[in-house]
Amino acid sequence: MAKRTSKSEMTAEPEQAASGPTLLSGGNPQIAKRYGDGPVQAYIAAMPGWKNDVGRHLDALITRAVPDVQKAVKWNSPLYGIEGDGWFLGIHCFAKYVKVAFFRGTSLQPIPPGDSKSEQTRYLNIHEGDPIDEVRLADWVKQASQLPGERM
Repeated sequence: MAKRTSKSEMTAEPEQAASGPTLLSGGNPQIAKRYGDGPVQAYIAAMPGWKNDVGRHLDALITRAVPDVQKAVKWNSPLYGIEGDGWFLGIHCFAKYVKVAFFRGTSLQPIPPGDSKSEQTRYLNIHEGDPIDEVRLADWVKQASQLPGERM
């Protein structure tokens, strides 16, 4: 049975390491599993180069689209969800792009373009210099936030 995420878990602030996070393969920041905005901001701050701007842009867009969004970092990826309803979106750094994962992406209209091995998940990969269709992305975020989330 899936564990429900409590409000205290969703809002706990991280302890910051003095040396900063390690970058894993592809430049993905290694951030300890924590709930709240703090670890997500630490992840974004550690995103290398152009990916940092993309991370800040995505986080701001998600927060505007879903003002009561809950945040966490798990498996070295920021997750966004609704308290008590699971996670609807995650982001992850790769060497040449930032991946936005919609965990119920096949239920979004239109369906995001990136296929996944997971039956319901769809991706949007953002490469350096790619324009971001803010209207489309905000619409996907709003749609995703209204679907049952993933229990992770």
